[in-house]
Amino acid sequence: MVLTPEPNPSPEGDRVASPRQGAGFFRRLFRHRLALLGFMVLAMMVLASVFAPLITHQSPTEPNLFQTLLPPSGQHWLGTDELGRDVFTRLLYGGRVSFIVGVASTAIATTMGTVYGAVSGFFGGWTDRLMMRFVDLILSFPAIFLLLVVLNLLGGQASVLVMVLYLGFFGWGGLARIVRSQVLSLKHQEFVEAARALGSGRMRLLFRHVLPGAMAPVWVSAAFGIGGNMLAEASLDFLGFGLSPAIPSWGNMLSSAQNYIVTNPIMILAPGLTITIAVVAINFVGDGLRDALDPRSTAGMQRIG
Repeated sequence: MVLTPEPNPSPEGDRVASPRQGAGFFRRLFRHRLALLGFMVLAMMVLASVFAPLITHQSPTEPNLFQTLLPPSGQHWLGTDELGRDVFTRLLYGGRVSFIVGVASTAIATTMGTVYGAVSGFFGGWTDRLMMRFVDLILSFPAIFLLLVVLNLLGGQASVLVMVLYLGFFGWGGLARIVRSQVLSLKHQEFVEAARALGSGRMRLLFRHVLPGAMAPVWVSAAFGIGGNMLAEASLDFLGFGLSPAIPSWGNMLSSAQNYIVTNPIMILAPGLTITIAVVAINFVGDGLRDALDPRSTAGMQRIG
């Protein structure tokens, strides 16, 4: 039996174990009630967004100026907006945009941060110092100004691809530091020295032996990152720095509803509550991952007990 060493404490002060280190990982995760609730809520929201054409036959973008600001009814479950578009339909299609932006941007940031932090921590020396100074630059750079420049070049509005790339390329610095600290604590462990003595090259040592042991905080960070990027996209849309108003997204729905808070509150309550529920569900899943990967934490045992 091959024993995989446990990583040192994460920045949050918890000792986090790799999923490979215990067959009970999934058992602990499935026993985490809030994580299961989060999974179920997210599954329903994603399925509703994917199969939106089967749930509603209304158009999320086509205006109908003869049916503006209608109250909820049998034909329009959540009423209509200022352009006569069905709010419930836009809510379903907006989920597609929000989830795509959240997942895709987090995937980019996670990949970049993991690889960058692993290489920095493993090679050390001047390479590590130079790479970490670049991370400091990224974390201190006022990225919103670059977004404004890009929007000016694109005519004032971003596409989904631009939003994904923007959030992804400026969201990996913190994770890079976490992975670097994990790799620094693992690269001198006995199992790594044994693999080196057997002739393993640097890249094989890093990606085959060291990095797998440092992945636990990556999964947790990625889970929380999805919710964070969804909130960031909605916030940029609300401020007018995000997606084109023609694109049905939860942030755009909030932005267009701000003038109708009193006269038609359902327009802002529907997307606002939907974003809140989605992000809370994602955080429940991230919380469950953290506790399942750290079965010895008191909080985790209280939640899964």
